[in-house]
Parts: sequence; C-alpha cells; structure tokens
Amino acid sequence: MRALVVDDEPPALSELSYLLEQDGRFARVHAVSSGTDALRALEAGEVDVVFSDISMPGLDGMELARVINQFARPPLVVFVTAHEEHAVDAFAVQAVDYVMKPVPAARLSQAVDRVVAGLAQRTAAAGPPEQPERPGGAPSPEGAEERIAVELGGITRFVQRSSVRYVQAQGDYVRIFTGAASHLLRVPLTTLESRWADAGFVRIHRSTLVNLAHVGQVRQGQGRLALRLLPDGPELPVARRHAKAVRERVLGPGG
Repeated sequence: MRALVVDDEPPALSELSYLLEQDGRFARVHAVSSGTDALRALEAGEVDVVFSDISMPGLDGMELARVINQFARPPLVVFVTAHEEHAVDAFAVQAVDYVMKPVPAARLSQAVDRVVAGLAQRTAAAGPPEQPERPGGAPSPEGAEERIAVELGGITRFVQRSSVRYVQAQGDYVRIFTGAASHLLRVPLTTLESRWADAGFVRIHRSTLVNLAHVGQVRQGQGRLALRLLPDGPELPVARRHAKAVRERVLGPGG
C-alpha cells in the first residue's frame, strides 16, 4: 500500500511515519506537514490511505477529508489526533478509523488492518481500480450510512447511525442509546439535531432526540404524549412544545 501522513507537528509526523514504515504492508510512506501539501502530494501520485491529524492551521484534517471525498476513487482516511471531540464529524466524512495520540504500535496496527479490509472490500465491489479524479470531480455517492466512532477500553469501535434509538444531552456531551449499549460523545445535541434531521431524528424534549424508525407505540393521555421504542424499549415523554410537530411526524397530518 501507499500511505500519506499529514501532521503539522514534526515529532508526531516523524513518529507516525516511522511506525508505518515498520509495517511490511506499506510500499511507500510519504510525509507532509499541511493539508495544502497533502493535496499537492495526492495530485502528484496515487495514494491508498491518508493518515491525517485534524487540528492543523490552514486546511485542517476535516476539510482535507471533505476534499478527498470528492475524488472519483478517494484514498481511505484514518484520523490520528489528540482530541476526541471530533469523532462524530470524522465518521460523517467516512473515515475508516479514529486513533488517539500518543499512538501505540498495536493500536496503529489495528487501524492498518481496517485499511486493508476497506481496500479489499472496495476492490471486490468496484472491480479493477480506476484513476482517481482530482478535486472538482464527481462527488461520492450520497446516502451512505454514517458511522460513529466510540471508545471502549481504549479500542475504537463503530456504531451505525441507524442503530441509534435515541440521544440524550448530558451537559456538553450526549449519550447515544442503541439496543444493546450506550455511548458518551462530546458533541452538542443541537449539532446532532441538525445533522441527523434528514435521517429521521426529531427533537421531542429539550434534552432528547429520538429516531422515528425505532418508535413502536404512541401513547396519549391526560394531555401528554409519549413514545415507546421497539422492541421493548423505554417510554420517552414528549415535551408540550414539541407535541404537535412530533404527532404529525409520527401519525401524519391530523394524527
């Protein structure tokens, strides 16, 4: 594989490049210190995966990933960062992994495993490789399932957005609830409300979003509205200010 490493901090750039060079799965590891230099490198030659920091001056890692996603056949992206708060944004741009600094060699090897699997899956689905278009080419297909990175015991795992039944605000964080577990993310509830509106998530309370795909029952009584989630999920109260809009979304006009 051919890797491009992007980090504005020389020690981090050197360390990550060294670790990747020790992995026998890479034929070439090229290092640059800015998002702009990364785009130049991508135009100069083919790259299979970009390992990028997020917080960088100028074109940051998130913006770089958005540009990369406009390639007809974009390289995969792995974020390597000291900040956990970008996890939701990272998987909105289809990153294959989110690795926290300082990077243990074993954890980086897991990220490379994901890259290998991702490239193999892409090859099987798309057939023979094509030459990638440069920025300004056809955008990546819309409607792809968003994946959310969560840390469990120092290992990054992925949660499909469609599996999230509801979300509750907890201070500056939110807790997302799936059928089997819950995970804490550092992102404002208002951000998810805006980003996930088209995926069927609606605000039912000042501290709660619910995925309408998981609503099994609507209960109305004593002037209050509540939603019970499938299959035997909790009953979530709907605030009075949201009741009319929620009722129309769930039951239709006049419901």
